[in-house]
Amino acid sequence: MRNGVKAVVVGGVCAAMLGGAGYGVYTFASALNGDGGTGAAAPERTGPPTGSEVKETTGAFFAAWEKGDAVSAASWTNYPQAAQELLSAYAGDAHIGKVRITPGRATGDTVPFTVRATVSYDGVSRPLSYRSRLTVVRGETSHRALVDWQPSVVHPRLRKGDTLTTGTSAAPEIEAVDRDGKVLTRVTYPSLGPILDELRRRYGDKAGGRAGVELVIRRQAAADGSQAADTPLLTLAKGRPGKLPTTLSASAQAAAEAAVAAYPESSVVALKPSTGEILAVANNRRDGFDAALLGTRAPGSTMKIISAATLIDNGLTTANGPAPCPPSAVSESQTFHNLKGLEPNEDATLADSFARSCNTAFVKFADEVKTDSLTREAQDRFGLGRNDWQVGVPTFDGRVPASGGPDTAANLIGQGQVQMSPLNMASVTATAKTGTFRQPLIVPLKLDGREPARARGLSSGTVRQLRALMNRTARSGTAAGVMGRMSGDVGAKTGSAEVDGEARPDSWFTGYRDDVAAAAMVQDGGHGVDAAGPIVASVLRIAR
Repeated sequence: MRNGVKAVVVGGVCAAMLGGAGYGVYTFASALNGDGGTGAAAPERTGPPTGSEVKETTGAFFAAWEKGDAVSAASWTNYPQAAQELLSAYAGDAHIGKVRITPGRATGDTVPFTVRATVSYDGVSRPLSYRSRLTVVRGETSHRALVDWQPSVVHPRLRKGDTLTTGTSAAPEIEAVDRDGKVLTRVTYPSLGPILDELRRRYGDKAGGRAGVELVIRRQAAADGSQAADTPLLTLAKGRPGKLPTTLSASAQAAAEAAVAAYPESSVVALKPSTGEILAVANNRRDGFDAALLGTRAPGSTMKIISAATLIDNGLTTANGPAPCPPSAVSESQTFHNLKGLEPNEDATLADSFARSCNTAFVKFADEVKTDSLTREAQDRFGLGRNDWQVGVPTFDGRVPASGGPDTAANLIGQGQVQMSPLNMASVTATAKTGTFRQPLIVPLKLDGREPARARGLSSGTVRQLRALMNRTARSGTAAGVMGRMSGDVGAKTGSAEVDGEARPDSWFTGYRDDVAAAAMVQDGGHGVDAAGPIVASVLRIAR
């Protein structure tokens, strides 16, 4: 924000003792124990809070919040100092007053509620209304019924470390338009919200707009010091938005939003292999994280696109060369298996094993693959893992580390230490289809003179073989269930990635149709064709 507007950190702990007779010492000590209190003795109770306790605690908390009494409201939470900081900022730096809270019907110890308030700044006032919820728990040491403190209690979009503040915008608003000039808004395309915020932060001053006055969430800085874009909550005084061209396609974005809506914890990216231009980015996640661009998950067997290219480029086999598929394979004393039900085939070619997604066929090559071969293939041919992409918004650029021991075998099948995002795998698919690495873009390079990342790409012979492998997989292999009847020039690869502590693997799928490549990931989604596959197929049918 400009004009010296202060910002108070949400969730921080103030070391100073709070004023008031006996209150400061008690709350400081109890906060360290995850507890809160008013200092008064209370009979020890155990078990979940009763209905009457839930009603009493929420009633007292809401009443104090409405009055702007941050100290009293915070005393009804299990982390009073963190709560006091945010509730003080709510009325102070955020300039929110005239608060009225209407609780809904409690479900056990959880109470939904509606907040209606007024934001006033520099002579301008605007109404603010939203819904949130809280949970009442029993204090660990005081045994009182207390609000389980989370920043989201104050506003559902707040996370730990965020700030609330009202003032002149840090950057002018933008009117982002798609490749055909259609306006893109977060209301129509919810997944674009974080991307539009970041585009505004980076390009608002370059798009010719004028800043207004807003209530915003300022996100906590990342561990590396990078700052995410502000999230606007309410406009008090409009500025003038500047028009910002993007590579996105409104029709492809709409298809992507609809596709992920059917699968919780899902993400998808679509782009044009001929240019690298991103057509759509969509997420359906409870945590709001942009896993499509920033995810860091093992990609499972979709990694076999890069692995197959490594085997071909290093002369270890060819598409029609041998790649036996035994029931199990051992590398560095670690035994690897195939998916349940996959029949072994000792006479299989690479095309056979790729189309059937045979893990052991790739693991058998682990002893012949040099420690850094897969890493060099990913970096030099596919442009991954160098942290130099200039997309226009933050992205994770893939990770394929040089690993020895059993990790070499695990990396070949997309497990081990390999990490990817759907954007990475869509780019891999685009490179496999065209042979040329074209760094993905979401805003034109000429807008700010960015230099894109570059890589050598693939030889024509390798490209021809990869396309044959992926086409066979789409037409008659593991991807045929969602791609088999799709018209046009198609190719695909399925994947499932085991994740420690999760009951089912992540579902991965990547594919292309003519000049569109797309990749999707669904956490805990099962096999590739179970969840990620239908998402990619839905996008490929629409995107152009």
